[in-house]
Amino acid sequence: MKKVTIALVLVLFASGGYLRAQGVDEIINNYFENTGGIDAWKKLNGIKINAKVNQGGIEIPIEIVQLRDGRQYTKITIQGQELMQGVFDGTSLWNTNFATMKAEKADDESTANAKLDANDFPDSFFDYKSKGYKAELVGKETFDGAETFKLKLTREPRTVDGASVEDVLYFFLESESFVPIGQETEIKEGPAKGQISQTKMSDYQEVEGLYFPYSLTQGIKGGQSQPIIIDKIEVNPTVSDSDFAYPEN
Repeated sequence: MKKVTIALVLVLFASGGYLRAQGVDEIINNYFENTGGIDAWKKLNGIKINAKVNQGGIEIPIEIVQLRDGRQYTKITIQGQELMQGVFDGTSLWNTNFATMKAEKADDESTANAKLDANDFPDSFFDYKSKGYKAELVGKETFDGAETFKLKLTREPRTVDGASVEDVLYFFLESESFVPIGQETEIKEGPAKGQISQTKMSDYQEVEGLYFPYSLTQGIKGGQSQPIIIDKIEVNPTVSDSDFAYPEN
């Protein structure tokens, strides 16, 4: 009888792990289904976002392009000057130096991390298993006043100051709609190292059958944050190779 009981307990533990795994995938599948359907997301080859932030009463336009092949850039316009940040052509990464206004290629470490980020188009959860990621359901948690499913996503390790570090993101998906309304991760480098970076997402709107958040707030958890207002999102935009090319200064 004792052996039967032990066997039953082991089966229950194994079943519990299976159900938890199924729960995570069910939540993720509902997220994609409720924001346009997985087939529509598979057909998405790129997005172009026109947004703005307010700094000291001055509106600063931002243009962001992200493509399925990994290419991306962020263009910031300040007093008529265009500054390119995080420009990745699939191989190399470069930025505009704010002091000299000249283009500078990033170091090998930053470039390697950019290549990892390029895997996450159109979303970190998209086809996550084939990328070797691990998703876990932490439980239910209140985020920004709403009940959410808290999911932990462990991606490929990143390199920081020459060392391999764990890359973990926490997502908060609203429990009724299953859409993400928050994201948190520990900052691994720079002056804010050790603090928690937090992003809040809201105002989901439909763009050619897919739903995107039109309001974002990014900052430090429990500290200062920066609202980002999105004016327009274009899917499958027309872009040129020259948009990502490193300029000859």
